[in-house]
Amino acid sequence: MKNRLNFLIVGLLWIANSVYAQSTEGMVTYEHKSYWTKINARLTFLSKEEKDRMKLTWGNEDGYGVKMKLYFDEKQSLYTYFSDQGQSEDGQWSWRQDDYLIHRNFDANKLIEHHEMLGKTYLMEDSLVTYNWRVQNQIKDVAGYICMKAETFDPVKNQKITAWFAQDIPVAAGPERYFGLPGLILELDINDGDVVVSAQKVELKNVQKELALPKMKGKKIKVADYNQMIQKHIAESMKAQRNPFWSMRY
Repeated sequence: MKNRLNFLIVGLLWIANSVYAQSTEGMVTYEHKSYWTKINARLTFLSKEEKDRMKLTWGNEDGYGVKMKLYFDEKQSLYTYFSDQGQSEDGQWSWRQDDYLIHRNFDANKLIEHHEMLGKTYLMEDSLVTYNWRVQNQIKDVAGYICMKAETFDPVKNQKITAWFAQDIPVAAGPERYFGLPGLILELDINDGDVVVSAQKVELKNVQKELALPKMKGKKIKVADYNQMIQKHIAESMKAQRNPFWSMRY
């Protein structure tokens, strides 16, 4: 009787560990949507007439979307384009995606970012620096998961960031340059809807092969220097009355 009880306890522990492992490893497919009429509305050098004309021109077609993917487990994550080849919604046009990959090793506190912007490709290797998140008492469903709301502020681009994270997937990963919450970030809202990155599908599965880093080349730079370069570009573009985000990620 005692042996049977021990066997039952071991079995229950094995099942619990298996369920936990399954909920901390997998792939998320996101839709990254940029709403350019909202982004352009923030450009102080544009007149009201110009902004209204943009709204009329874009109309219901505002909201440029692209698919992204995130591989994750409890130790690391890798975020990049869903496909190397971009394609218009009607399938008539295709193009090569810019180099864009973010890898985080939570155990080693290490960040690797591979960004193509402003006519160059940069390779960042640095320590992880988390944002100061404020968790709110609001919830909503994202891709079938109940998510809690959290907010922070990006001082580099002067943007309000809202995240919705799933505590049922207890990993600190997330899309774009955001992470560090007690659950996987399934939706990001940048600047009150200027850009929305929302999970379309969550697959809990083994992704150890996909988490392996590819070979990458680029100008090596630290995160602080990269952020300073972004701030300088935004300031110079605004002064010259140009949209800074045509040549860099919002």
